[in-house]
Amino acid sequence: MIVLGADTHKRSHTVAAAAVATGELRDERTVPVGRGGFDALLQWARSLDRERVWALEDCRHVSGSLERFLIARGERVLRIPTQLTATARRSARQRGKSDPIDALNVARAALQEGLESFPAAHLDGPELDLRLLVDHRERLVAHRVELNNTLLWHLHDLWPELQLPGGALFSKKCSTRIGRRLARAEQTMRVRIARDELRRLRELTHAIRRLEREITELVTSIAPQLLSEPGFGPLIAAKLVGEIAGAQRFATSAKLARAAGVAPIPASSGNTCRQRLDQGGNRQINAALHRVIVTRARCHQPTRDYIARRRSQGKSTREAIRCLKRYPTRHVWRLLQPPHPVKEKLSPPIS
Repeated sequence: MIVLGADTHKRSHTVAAAAVATGELRDERTVPVGRGGFDALLQWARSLDRERVWALEDCRHVSGSLERFLIARGERVLRIPTQLTATARRSARQRGKSDPIDALNVARAALQEGLESFPAAHLDGPELDLRLLVDHRERLVAHRVELNNTLLWHLHDLWPELQLPGGALFSKKCSTRIGRRLARAEQTMRVRIARDELRRLRELTHAIRRLEREITELVTSIAPQLLSEPGFGPLIAAKLVGEIAGAQRFATSAKLARAAGVAPIPASSGNTCRQRLDQGGNRQINAALHRVIVTRARCHQPTRDYIARRRSQGKSTREAIRCLKRYPTRHVWRLLQPPHPVKEKLSPPIS
């Protein structure tokens, strides 16, 4: 059996085949990106070994076309986190950097961690559409915040006595009032720029609200069971569904917790027995779970009781939240399973 590690780029992909038993390099190949190159790559891989698994560094905009091509033809594909491959490069015995070296390091990183520890990639479904919508909305929100900050400084320069809350210009009432005041003012260059920025701010606000309605409709059709849970609003549920991209990819909730950076890492030595925080994993899933817990801490009594119990044991609120993240992760894994979920013997979640 072989592992095919891939170093993907916009114009070319380099693949190195490593033996599973020894990690020894069997062969390597570089092909141009496109249908012809992918066909040649697959024929070459089939000639090396009948049992094979592909390990692609998780650069989805670059590796997505190759990943979809392989999965459609029945190949087993694993997504290797970029942080893991970066660590493998630093600890590799072979010095230097090239595409074949990087491809071999991807394959060996997959072997070192264990092939079964990575979720298998699959063809994207409605979860991808949801993730694209959520990412697009977040980019628009970031652009709106930047534009709003600039506009507030222009308004302060024009009328220092004017006091506006940070998000006041997102409301129709306030933006209309400011627009009328700008229209009555002398049309200096600063006023003209402020009017243009206010117009763009209104357009962004309308676009964000349309996206939120579309996201709500889509997540309601995909995972209505998630929306019925306390602390899971449409945007947080959409973020989780889009980033997890199919809970069935993870054999157990523990693997999802590891992928989300929720599972603690052992850091014991001698008589010291402790665990440290995992700063890796998918930080988007981690952040969404954090927002769920913060919301539940205000309105969900079991969550409040858990945090109070952990604080009585000497932990801070932040440490209690870190301990608690594993429970919603386990619950989300169960809720997002297909109609015939994977059976796992675990203690019940606190919700």
